[in-house]
Amino acid sequence: MKFLSPNDQMFLVLERRNQPMHVAGLMLVKPPEGESQKFVEDFLELARTHTTAQAPFNQRLSYKFGVPCWVEDTEFDIESHFFHLSLPKPGRIRELLALVSKLHSGQMDRAKPLWESYLIDGLEDGRVAIYNRIHHALVDGIAAMRMFQRAMSENPDERNMLPFWAKAPSKRAPREVTEQTPMTKMITALGSVKGQLSTVPTVVKEIARSVWQSKYDPDYVSVFQAPRTPMNTRISASRRFAAQSWSLDRIKAAGKRLDITLNDVVMGMCASALRKYLEELGRLPEKPLVSMVPVSLRKDDSDGGNQVGLVLANLATNESSPAKRLETIHDSIETSKRRFSSMTQSEIMNYLATIMGINGMNILTGIAPQWQAFNVVVSNVPGPKNRLYFNGAEIEGVYPVSIVIDGQALNITLNSYADKLEFGLIACRRSLPSVQRLLTFLEEGLQEIENIPLQRS
Repeated sequence: MKFLSPNDQMFLVLERRNQPMHVAGLMLVKPPEGESQKFVEDFLELARTHTTAQAPFNQRLSYKFGVPCWVEDTEFDIESHFFHLSLPKPGRIRELLALVSKLHSGQMDRAKPLWESYLIDGLEDGRVAIYNRIHHALVDGIAAMRMFQRAMSENPDERNMLPFWAKAPSKRAPREVTEQTPMTKMITALGSVKGQLSTVPTVVKEIARSVWQSKYDPDYVSVFQAPRTPMNTRISASRRFAAQSWSLDRIKAAGKRLDITLNDVVMGMCASALRKYLEELGRLPEKPLVSMVPVSLRKDDSDGGNQVGLVLANLATNESSPAKRLETIHDSIETSKRRFSSMTQSEIMNYLATIMGINGMNILTGIAPQWQAFNVVVSNVPGPKNRLYFNGAEIEGVYPVSIVIDGQALNITLNSYADKLEFGLIACRRSLPSVQRLLTFLEEGLQEIENIPLQRS
């Protein structure tokens, strides 16, 4: 028996029909030439053979003295967790993404271990898809990626590999010391009100300075300046998932040409895409959108501890010039990083908790609809550097499928994989129609950055 941490309990508290709290991933798998059907049959036989799960996949939710805890599920049934589905013809990626959207919309049964895996065949090109989802209270997105990655191999000739639920638990450090995702940090903030009371004077002073400085410094992003948009409303239970890959070398080259970071290029792509999308809807606000972005605040060469902060970036969506927009994004991120450089780690976390608390108040109560700290989350998660294989089949793509919540109807998460950046966009279908249009606009945004004229010295 293991009690849930306060942070993990918050994922249970926040879960509602319109707001399921699981993270997921979609993998595109290319079986060896001419062996698509054989791969599916072998995978199904593997699932029928390995019907016992290892931790944490054999843990179900229980309660002791009213406190939620994880206990071993003595009635574990693999047929309640592993499913085989086939796409209807013609089996395009469009049908696959529609299916993933539907699967991601529903809650999981809390009487059973909170994870599911779907093997999906019927793609017209012979590839196979695997969609895995797991509750955020059980494991965070980064840890989930590591577990699924451990079930793969960098050797295309390796065989007799086990499904991920049958793998022995990792010997890595406990979850508490793993890097937190933006969503985890948000929940941490919501659950830490009591601890923040003693720091109220310091935090209030910094927020007041933020508001005051933002009036004359265009690079200083205040916690109160994000405008209201269709992305910042109550959400429904329906989802729409869109995904696409971009060449990592291409994005790096665009950044190197302009002497900016890869993350700057990604943010520029997202800013351009959101500007065009909202413009197409006739809902582009006059004020620039604000994004929450995780950045490294490490000041030394150490590799221990959690030194990742969440900064607010001005996306300059009110600016028509791609060059000026990119400059504003870069300067606002650097200004936020410099602001944090003069603060201790505790002060940073307290400040971030207050920012999250503003959004958290809306999530929990909806009583402060005008207090919008940011409009969208853009998260870049490090992924496998080398190509992976499962029993001879190549993993061609690994796309993150994250969480949307009331007040945040769109989440843009990307992860690196080998030589690509894989974008996964999840949105409330009712709040944001035709969200797949953002993929076209992301490509156009990258082209804009590639075509920015170089300044002559």
